[in-house]
Amino acid sequence: MDDVARARDAAREALANVEPERLRETLDDRLADAAVTPGVLSLVTARALDPEVDLETVVDRAAGVQLIYEGLRLTRWLAHEEPWATAATRESDIDADMDVLAADVLVSRGFSLLAHTGAAGAAVEVVRAFGRDQTRRGEEGLDPAEATALDRNLEVDALELAVVAGTTAVGGDPPAELLEYARELAADCDREFPPPGRALPETTADRIADISDRAVSATDR
Repeated sequence: MDDVARARDAAREALANVEPERLRETLDDRLADAAVTPGVLSLVTARALDPEVDLETVVDRAAGVQLIYEGLRLTRWLAHEEPWATAATRESDIDADMDVLAADVLVSRGFSLLAHTGAAGAAVEVVRAFGRDQTRRGEEGLDPAEATALDRNLEVDALELAVVAGTTAVGGDPPAELLEYARELAADCDREFPPPGRALPETTADRIADISDRAVSATDR
């Protein structure tokens, strides 16, 4: 199984017991075609740092990262579009309410998967930062360029969380250069990660391993 399928399946499996059925279907539909770059990066990071790692011990972390990102991304869309304010029918109004509930479930289930891991603190900070950014974005008279930059912070924070989740899964903390690399990966994303088939550059694992090796060498000196 490739990393894209592994990350997506883990995220969907984490929601398999959600009730009622309509909410579960809403969640599953959202994940079915989602870009899973954050989840994949968690897996790639763990394997790059420890080629012998059993990825089955990492998939819950990858799912947690993916669910938090997907929930916050949906929250961002809801805050901007306010679909319930323009709902033309009772059904569309219900759909908007379902999306609000789905966003809450995605984030809370993601938290539960990371709660007892070394990425728990980073996950909390991602949500706090998102709240600050979106509060700032909602201020009247904000420059459009700054609003766009505030929105893009979510993708940056999600990939930083991904490398934290992957690194702590193999018993370490990410060096500053690895976090910077995560920010580089997110830099070109205009509030949207690439399609699933292009989740990450092919050189990502090699870059992560190289960064880790340099960090270890610097510590040894």
